Formats: sequence, C-alpha cells, structure tokens
Amino acid sequence: MACHLLPSSMWSVTIFDTEQAAAFKRNSSAILGPAGDADRCRVVLQSTGFNVTHPPQNLGRTSVMSTKSKLEYIWLDGYKPTQSLRSKTRIESDFGGTLEECPMWSFDGSSTEQATGGDSDCLLKPVAVFPDPGRKNGYLVMTEVLNADGSPHESNGRATIEDDDEDFWFGFEQEYFLWCTANNNPPGFPLGGYPAPQGPYYCSVGASNAHGRDCVDEHLDACLEAGINVEGINAEVAAGQWEFQVFAKGAKRAGDEIWVARYLLERIGEKYGYAIDWHPKPLGKTDWNGSGMHANFSNELMRTCGDKEVFTSICEGFGGVVERHISVYGADNDQRLTGQHETQSIDQFSYGVSDRGASIRIPVGTIDDGWKGRLEDRRPASNADPYKVAAAIIKTVKGAAGAAV
Repeated sequence: MACHLLPSSMWSVTIFDTEQAAAFKRNSSAILGPAGDADRCRVVLQSTGFNVTHPPQNLGRTSVMSTKSKLEYIWLDGYKPTQSLRSKTRIESDFGGTLEECPMWSFDGSSTEQATGGDSDCLLKPVAVFPDPGRKNGYLVMTEVLNADGSPHESNGRATIEDDDEDFWFGFEQEYFLWCTANNNPPGFPLGGYPAPQGPYYCSVGASNAHGRDCVDEHLDACLEAGINVEGINAEVAAGQWEFQVFAKGAKRAGDEIWVARYLLERIGEKYGYAIDWHPKPLGKTDWNGSGMHANFSNELMRTCGDKEVFTSICEGFGGVVERHISVYGADNDQRLTGQHETQSIDQFSYGVSDRGASIRIPVGTIDDGWKGRLEDRRPASNADPYKVAAAIIKTVKGAAGAAV
C-alpha cells in the first residue's frame, strides 16, 4: 500500500504499508498540537520510517487516498464454431483480491455475437480471480456469461458442468502454435517454405530447433505468479509448436485455469508479434503434427479401486458415446484425428495401454500402481472448450463406472 497523507498544501507524508499507517495513527497525538512545531513533527515521523517532504507549518486535517486496482474481466464470446477470448478493465478502490469483492458487470453482447442490438446487455458473473502479473495493482477475473435475467447464456460452457466437486481431477495438456504475424507462419519456418522435417523439434534445445522460447518462458512465469497450477511446458513435435500442462481438482477450476492461461499467452504474445494459433491442424494436410488438448482424468473410484474391470468398463463406456464427445471436442478436429501423427481416426474408437494412437490411452503408471490412477482422452482438440470437455467426461465416467460397480 502506498498512500499519501495531505494535511496541507505544504506538507506530504508517504505511507507504504499498513504497519506505517498504524504507526502514524499512534504518533499523531504526539505531533498534532496547538503549537504546530514543524521540526518536532519531522523528527517524530522520520524516526518511525516515513518519507517526509515539505516541512509542515501545521498538520491540520488529514485524508488518505484509496488504492486503485485494475480488474481485467475475461469472458468467452459467442462466435461459432470456436469461441474467442474477450476482456475489459474495471477500476475498483481498495480491492482486497477476493472473488466476493468482484461485482457483476455487463457488456454489449451485440458486438460479440451474444445478443441483438435491440436487447444487447449481457452479464459477466465473476467465477475466479487471480493476481495479474503483468499489471501494477492488477487482477484477472474469469467470468461466465449470463443473460440479462441471470440465466446462463447459450454460449456458457461452464454452465454445462452439472456435477462439480473435487472428486474429479483433470490434467489438460494444451498444445498450440506460435504464429508470427509479420511473416504469417510459425517461428522457425522460412518465408514461403518449410524447415527440415519434424523430428528434432520435440523437447528441443538450441536456436536451430527451439523457436519462441522467450515468449513461452515469460508465459510460464506469468502463470506461476498468477497462481495457475501449471505443471510443466515443452516444445512439441512441430517447429514453433509448444505445450503447457495444467492440473486442477474440480472440472470448473480446471477450465478456469486453462482459459486464464490461454488469455495470458495471447496477451504476452502481443509483445513478441505472435498470435496464438489454437487450430487443431493449422498447417493443413501436411506431414506436420496437429495440436490437441489431451484430457487426463480420474475420480476417487479410479484412484483407489485397484480393479482392471472398472477401467475396462469406463473405456467401453466412452466407446458407446463417441459422437457426444466429438461434438464438443473442438471444431475441425477431423483434420487432426486422421489415424496419423499419434491420433486415432475420428470415426473410430480404441483404447490401449501406452497407445498414443488410441482414442483413450491407459498410462502404464496406472497399471504399475495396481490399476489405480487416471486415463487420458487424446481426442480433444487444442481449440476445445475445457469446460465442455470436462462436462462430457464426467457424464460418461459416472454412467460407465456406475454400471461396473
């Protein structure tokens, strides 16, 4: 806290924290008096650690300037088939950083494909707040969109999560391409052409193969400073392609953190001239990998059962609702799920141990731990809404696990 006490036009005392504010209050009785001894005032205040300028003739009346905070409200627009991030800044006084202090807000839904011009007001309901590492006195406020009557907007994927407690844990592996806006290609790609074939870029080191690391590292630092539970990053299979992983307990929390991490990446990319390409196959029908958002998941039963049949039943359950999952696993995912480049075909379903070409991978660690642990759905695309992905997974697991028990 840095606030100023301005007792008169010739007197300024700077207070840097709450302890100094308390000290000023304690000492005010010693320095406020009819004599108005300027030298005595200065000595008392400076001995307490205050920065004193313009010696006073008298202290007179005092006032404390409130601290102004920047709250960046973040939401998803109504564009189809893939939503984009939107945000705007709200200034609040004496904000303490809690979700309860974040007021509802509104925006012009006619400018985001979420309302008509004749009835344009949509509401922003805060659902999570994080410190903003890129702004002084800043906070990132993730919100969900409501209609003017307070009901969930049709674009609100978070509202599709019917059962959200910490029973379900999610770890999302978010892949993406950095995209140079000046050259209209990923870093590492020459103008009008391609670099050497993929192979040396995965987890690469060195300027010949690792492209965009400064931006990626800055994003990692920002996420950690914001309190987002990023568990790792790595360069991916294609040049200019990267990945970060986020783990959270609870579907809504996992979705909140992925979306805020995406927001931070978009914003940091602005500094480097990079757009972030979330498309699952931005390089088209070429021999370059696409991008996914692999979803690792478990619930209490999976983490404790020690029963192969439970996992088999869950995998089989996914096989019976393929279309329901694919419908929320991201637009243009058919371009990525071809059966090549570590994917299963979009019109087929399979599961297997350590099989990165399967729809559902059973990690070897789950077996080594006595059939206790997680599964990985490898089908979600990089542009999928994590809220909708998590909602679909919860519904399928609960149905299949209930039949197995």
